[in-house]
Amino acid sequence: MDNYIVSARKYRPSTFRSVVGQKSLTTTLKNAIQSNKLAHAYLFCGPRGVGKTSCARIFAKTINCLNPSADGEACNECESCQAFNEQRSYNIHELDAASNNSVDDIRSLIDQVRIPPAIGKYKVFIIDEVHMLSSAAFNAFLKTLEEPPHHALFILATTEKHKVLPTILSRCQIYDFSRISIADMVEHLEYIASRENVTAEPEALNVIAQKADGGMRDALSIFDQVVSFTNGNITYQAVIDNLNVLDYEYYFRLTDTILSGNVRSSILILNKILSKGFDGQNIITGLAAHFRDLLVCKDEATLILFEVGASIRERYKEMAKRCPDQLLFKAIELANTCDLNYRASRNKRLLLELTLIQLCQLSNAGQAADDKKKGLIEPIASGAPGQPVSQATQSVPQGQPVRQQAQPGQPVPPAGGMMNGGNGRVVATNMPSSATVIPQGPSEAPSKRPVHPPHLGISLKEIGVEKPKTQAVQQENRSVQELVNPFTQEDLLHCWDAYAATIDKKVYLKNTMINCKPVLQDNYFFEVGVHNPGQQDELSNGCVDLLNYLRVQLKNTRIQMRVRITETNEKHLAYTATEKFEHLLSINPVLGRLKDEFNLTLD
Repeated sequence: MDNYIVSARKYRPSTFRSVVGQKSLTTTLKNAIQSNKLAHAYLFCGPRGVGKTSCARIFAKTINCLNPSADGEACNECESCQAFNEQRSYNIHELDAASNNSVDDIRSLIDQVRIPPAIGKYKVFIIDEVHMLSSAAFNAFLKTLEEPPHHALFILATTEKHKVLPTILSRCQIYDFSRISIADMVEHLEYIASRENVTAEPEALNVIAQKADGGMRDALSIFDQVVSFTNGNITYQAVIDNLNVLDYEYYFRLTDTILSGNVRSSILILNKILSKGFDGQNIITGLAAHFRDLLVCKDEATLILFEVGASIRERYKEMAKRCPDQLLFKAIELANTCDLNYRASRNKRLLLELTLIQLCQLSNAGQAADDKKKGLIEPIASGAPGQPVSQATQSVPQGQPVRQQAQPGQPVPPAGGMMNGGNGRVVATNMPSSATVIPQGPSEAPSKRPVHPPHLGISLKEIGVEKPKTQAVQQENRSVQELVNPFTQEDLLHCWDAYAATIDKKVYLKNTMINCKPVLQDNYFFEVGVHNPGQQDELSNGCVDLLNYLRVQLKNTRIQMRVRITETNEKHLAYTATEKFEHLLSINPVLGRLKDEFNLTLD
């Protein structure tokens, strides 16, 4: 037990060849050594556990090797290499900037820089976590970093490059280390498992690699933990149990319930997952990643983005064939929205359940869209619950008139639709709620029906009084009757003036009707040109009573009114002081000379 060394230290890379997942960087460093084009300062930056410090040590050992190989690797046999392997080399100095971040520590390092190496060509200073240095320490280090002795070489390593001063960055060659891919990590774990006589399933190693999140040191630490848990027999089930990782099986079961639209089953699966102690946010993020994996499985071009084991890969391909693209797009969006709102939610479980309900409704929405494309449209009943479908929704033979009876309280649009009023603002008014539109047809003539005034409402005295059945039928027949009686401009003006004479309290409306006369147009529309927005609003507010009066007097239920401000008035009416002065100036130009001579201003 005393001789046990964790895998992260035991299998730490000692050559460029053994570095995992950083082939481009190691090739660049080896070429620089072979061509003898070494910079005096390097900055290695990247996430944790990707090989920054390991590459710095290998680089330091290689440039001091007395007999380097042809491919740019250290020989591991000369005095310099043996001293480095036995950790007794005086040419390589490591400084942890997290605990040695003061100005005095940097000054001590500068004093050591002046001493040349005893064996080898270079004295290498590796400063780990360099972003932890204080601003004063950075400033004290600037001059030495810019112009060090020819035998000194600095390698700075950091996980947070943005915290390093720009003056330090400009003096270094920067190497960005990337996260190690899952495939490279699994391959390295298989190599270590074979060296340690450990049996491991590929799916289990894939879960370990995903849990490590791109860091080889984390993957090796998890590997040692799982080996201890399983006694050297690493299985997929043992890994997910030990690491508290949600099984793929739950995601596939949730996808089945979403495709079938089974809300209750999905909620029961969620309850089972929560009862195992999984965090809700991990569930929803895992579900979003699951939908993303299904999406990339649908096309061979994006299959390279899918990083899972071989056996589960085939299952993902089969499930992806059952999932439409639009459903996956919307599912990923819903899962991501739930993830963003999870921390702010006070009832987190309800948020998860609502998201599952929305996901289960996606399949029904997709079926409805497919039916719509095929021309299958469900009938929509226009009446109240329990009432028969009205005649408007029933099919009628072509050429037959269709009777549309308005519901109480809802206006019937005119036959010609709403019309715009040209340049001015247009206010279109509707017919009363009891009017009925009957398109003219060859099979029914208006003269065969008795003409009655339209039913304009119910008197307050009639409320609560039972009417004879025949009277109710007659009123109903009148309510569905449309009157289309032609009239002239003189008839319209006569009724217009007659209604204005009956107005007592609304003085402004009365004056507007006296000063602004209607002009009859096509389709029983008439237009009223007003002088200002106040007159326009007054006519718009009183249009209901006015139109009812005109329709009764002229016996025409299609009468419509539109109001607009006349264009001439919009251009020439003066409202502001400047406009009034210009208007007076156009009448009497002498006012301009008066204004200039006395230096007058407008208020």
